[in-house]
Amino acid sequence: MSEQATTPPGIVPGITPPGQTPYSAWIQTDVLHTLQTPVSDHPGEHAWIASVQVSELYWMLIIREIQTAQRQLREDRLPEAIQTLQRIVAHHEPLNATWKSIAWMTPTDLLSILSRAVAKYGKDTALQGWTYRQMVYLFGIRQAEHLQHFEPQPERWRQLNQVLDAPSLYDDVLRCLDRAGFAIPAAVRERDYRQPYAPDREVERAWRDVYTSGEGGNDRRADQPALRLLGETLADIAEGFLAWKHLHLMATRRTFGHRPAYFGTEGIAWLRPTMDELPFPELWTARGVIGDPPAGCPMHKSGSAA
Repeated sequence: MSEQATTPPGIVPGITPPGQTPYSAWIQTDVLHTLQTPVSDHPGEHAWIASVQVSELYWMLIIREIQTAQRQLREDRLPEAIQTLQRIVAHHEPLNATWKSIAWMTPTDLLSILSRAVAKYGKDTALQGWTYRQMVYLFGIRQAEHLQHFEPQPERWRQLNQVLDAPSLYDDVLRCLDRAGFAIPAAVRERDYRQPYAPDREVERAWRDVYTSGEGGNDRRADQPALRLLGETLADIAEGFLAWKHLHLMATRRTFGHRPAYFGTEGIAWLRPTMDELPFPELWTARGVIGDPPAGCPMHKSGSAA
């Protein structure tokens, strides 16, 4: 079979650069394997660096998926947006599994590595990396106070400011619900995106209606099954995100204990409040008002739940 016959239409056959195979040229393996530069002689430092670098790659992958899903939601291409978001659920599996590569570390192991890194570069944490911060901002967790950390990186500082000024994934989801007939208050849809999101009771009712409308009644608002699938996919994403944070907290417990870790703050105390950073808040609080517990159910109570 000729090369011309196997070349996709519109693609000009290329020439592999000298000293490369097509695979190495495409995946950039020669560059990739120069990016691990240990600062200590600890045999486990390569595992530490590789684990963190893989995490960085997956965070950027999730960022790109979120941005794609936002474009699809704005164009009301709901099935495509759901497929994109389902890929984020899949990406969280290998991302969270990276912790297994460094689960063997004891305090002695990690401190021997980090002490050399701090001596060369200074103290920091992955939670203050710009990739992680952009992902968190896109999920809708807006904390502008973190921006000061990126002043030494002017381009990243401007990039993160632009993300803060624009709608998050959750903002686009709520606008999608509103267009589908599940009313979202204007104060929520047209808010100052830089400010932390404040949960709203009307948004909670909208999620309740997404899960209950069209079941035995005359409510035929658009796309209830698809919107319920959207809600469940967002719940899966939030669980994957929280699972990573839990694994980070537990790794800190195992390798630092109660030592000062992040900017002089005891590591566990610094991380524990981040466990309350739950994306898509009303999607979760609505679970308490979805469904009507029958008489005899322990959750049954007289009167309406909402």
